[in-house]
Amino acid sequence: VQLQAYGGGLVQAGGSLRLSCRASGSIFRINRMGWYRQAPGKQRELVASISTGGSTNYVDSVKGRFTISRDVKNTVYLQMNVLKPEDTGVYYCTADTRNTNYWGQGTQVTVSS
Repeated sequence: VQLQAYGGGLVQAGGSLRLSCRASGSIFRINRMGWYRQAPGKQRELVASISTGGSTNYVDSVKGRFTISRDVKNTVYLQMNVLKPEDTGVYYCTADTRNTNYWGQGTQVTVSS
């Protein structure tokens, strides 16, 4: 499984961004997909994930602001609204199969105050 992430960039606080991540390869093996982020000086954390069946979960700090979705072609999206400076970080797309966790390249999100 290969993951290619798109989106990210610089936005002012209160603005919106959408991240996309397209999976290729053995996509039929993918169960859950998600997004992690790593802020400067902090540990990487799971932001949101979505199962094949559409069940989602979010870290508390983004609930009500971020929405994760997934299409039939195994592209996963992260719509980020009302962005805050603390959302700044490198965002990584992930995909889980039964035995392996795959990671895409990171994409930088910077929210200015």
